[in-house]
Amino acid sequence: MDIVPLGPGFAAELRGVTLADVASDDAAYAATREAFEEHSVLILRGQKVTDELQLEFSRRFGPPEVTKVGSQGTGTHFVILSTIGPDGKVVPADHRLQMRSKANQLWHTDSSFKRVPALTSILSARIIPNYGGETEYVSTRLAFARLDTKLQRQLENSFAWHDYAHSRGKIASDLASAEERTALPPQCWRMAWKNPANGRTALYIASHAYAIDGMEQAAAQKLLSDLIEAATAPGLSYVHSWRKGDVVMWDNRATLHRGRPWPAHEARYMVRTTISATESDGLDFVRPPSRQAAE
Repeated sequence: MDIVPLGPGFAAELRGVTLADVASDDAAYAATREAFEEHSVLILRGQKVTDELQLEFSRRFGPPEVTKVGSQGTGTHFVILSTIGPDGKVVPADHRLQMRSKANQLWHTDSSFKRVPALTSILSARIIPNYGGETEYVSTRLAFARLDTKLQRQLENSFAWHDYAHSRGKIASDLASAEERTALPPQCWRMAWKNPANGRTALYIASHAYAIDGMEQAAAQKLLSDLIEAATAPGLSYVHSWRKGDVVMWDNRATLHRGRPWPAHEARYMVRTTISATESDGLDFVRPPSRQAAE
């Protein structure tokens, strides 16, 4: 297996290995997992992807999430990211599927709004538009390293609240359904996540983050905005231009990502599996003092 660096200090393409290799061979998995911990974003080109193979590959990295209510693929392990309606045609620009695609164009990390956040997401390209629709990534590990020491220490002991409805509300007030709001109450996570494999710390923030525990709301909103702006400044991202058969996996503990727009009349069909984090992945179930007191 060859590892070809792609991004500014993170992201790499794996060559000479397939999803089937990683799914079936311990040495291939070990090498891929080591590369994942080091590079945060991994690209495998030209894969012969099926749902079954993608899930088999995904299970190597941990327990797969069950797709949340309100999503295409609810009740399975597959999140369907598509603008194709039941009739096989691309839905109009004001359709809910198109609006959800716009929400995914905010900088975020997957599942920070869930009771158990995500270790990694694995996305495969099945149908892609003629142009546009790229996915852009930044390293929140490198972003954390750029902060001054005083702010690093503050963030290591700060907790942010994440809410799915908050990020969807930036696109449309009713984009998160009542069912989703009930199933996905706000969650609170430490703002810095330490990787147990290498000891490196990353910011843990997202478009879902709306408050910092114990901090006045305006100040919290400004700090969250400033941190995301610094992490996503020009020149710091890797932009992945998709080809059919591409598979990209990324570390939700150490990256932010967003989709890029594409022509609304062109079809795009992607399939994502997401692996839940565990304590062995550095998941910290410690709660902030105010939350402990409330409970």
